[in-house]
Amino acid sequence: MEYIYAALLLHKAGKAVKEENVKAVLTAAGIAVDEARIKAMVAALEGINIEDAISKAAAAPVALAAAAPTAAAAAAPAAAEEPSKEEKKEEEESGMAGLGALFG
Repeated sequence: MEYIYAALLLHKAGKAVKEENVKAVLTAAGIAVDEARIKAMVAALEGINIEDAISKAAAAPVALAAAAPTAAAAAAPAAAEEPSKEEKKEEEESGMAGLGALFG
């Protein structure tokens, strides 16, 4: 996660998200640097519009919040249909009796 934070910090500062810049940020923060992870992240971010990605990520919680009441309403009937503890216990006991009959 710290690699992504370093990239976001560089982007916010108007600096290029390059391997040496990410390494400098992580080193300054006292984080042990993994060169392979830096290379992979920089390669993955190549051609990505970070500002666009941030705005899409900021819009996602709003969409989820709008869908939440619908999901809660759909879950309510399912909870009402769940059998009671007594019904579950009766089902378990009858199932065990059936298994006992198999073994004499």
